[in-house]
Amino acid sequence: MICKLAKLAALAGAALTLAACGSADDASSEASADTVEMPADTALAPVTETPVADPSATATDAPETDAQAAASAEASADAAAGVAAEAAAAAETPAE
Repeated sequence: MICKLAKLAALAGAALTLAACGSADDASSEASADTVEMPADTALAPVTETPVADPSATATDAPETDAQAAASAEASADAAAGVAAEAAAAAETPAE
């Protein structure tokens, strides 16, 4: 019984010691609206340069024709069939 009481007193003393070491500074007082809003203000600066076309862009204004779409689909199907054939061959090969 005395041992339990001594442990409880030591625990209470440690808790009080830790509580006395803490500070009561308010973290919200260190942050001000000026420091938080400055990056947003610079990001919203007006743009003065005029836009220019990018010659290396790959997008086109013309839609893909039916012949181009069919050729693309056929090439994709051929590639898929090749991958399937390689997978089947690999599955049949015994592991060493």
